[in-house]
Amino acid sequence: MLPEAEINRVLVVTAHPDDADFASAGSVALFVDRGVEVTYLLATDGDAGGNERTLDNSGMAALRRTEQLAAAKAVGVTDVRFLGYSDGQVVPSLDLRRDIARVIRQVRPDLVITHHPDRNYVFVAPSHPDHRAVGGAALDAVYPDARNPYAFPELVEEEGLEAWTVREVWLNGGSTPNHWVDITDAMDRKLAALQSHVSQVSHNEGFAEFVKSRFAAWAEQAGFPKGHYAEGFQVVPTA
Repeated sequence: MLPEAEINRVLVVTAHPDDADFASAGSVALFVDRGVEVTYLLATDGDAGGNERTLDNSGMAALRRTEQLAAAKAVGVTDVRFLGYSDGQVVPSLDLRRDIARVIRQVRPDLVITHHPDRNYVFVAPSHPDHRAVGGAALDAVYPDARNPYAFPELVEEEGLEAWTVREVWLNGGSTPNHWVDITDAMDRKLAALQSHVSQVSHNEGFAEFVKSRFAAWAEQAGFPKGHYAEGFQVVPTA
């Protein structure tokens, strides 16, 4: 695995607002505590989400962008970018690969965190088709697109974005995590980030306790002491 001391920039690539907060906000908060630069890249604005909504898709998109900015602030992330794809209609296209590769070359991260591209048959919730599409496109953008100067040559010729090699990818939402992060010290910030998504979670009674129990169970699975919380990832070396 990439040593912690060699992780200076992280790019989190997700499909929707709140995805980063459910999957990795605790780990992100700990990265920020160590001075790591973290960027969020969202493929959609989450315009097809929401509960008991009175807004049209345009209004919901604006609201969810605002909620994501607040959630990012809760864990210390200030660089949040949106690609504007339609919620619920994302496919792993060449356009999406190019758009992610562009941001990889701009940010030049050591580590990318994104969705697992495979369906999880143990726990189906992370397997939204947008998640799988974004995860697959992000992996393709990491290898080979972002590192190959001849892939999407317009990125070099028109935008001056030289090739960049991401050294490692952490996949969330899969059925076979092999790396656990103890997020106990950041659990309050993770919960604050999640609760920033009022349009998505305010209708859920006992939401805070649900979140705590879920990540406590993962800590138990990871072998951490009782009273701890954890996030899990599958690590993919990509250097």
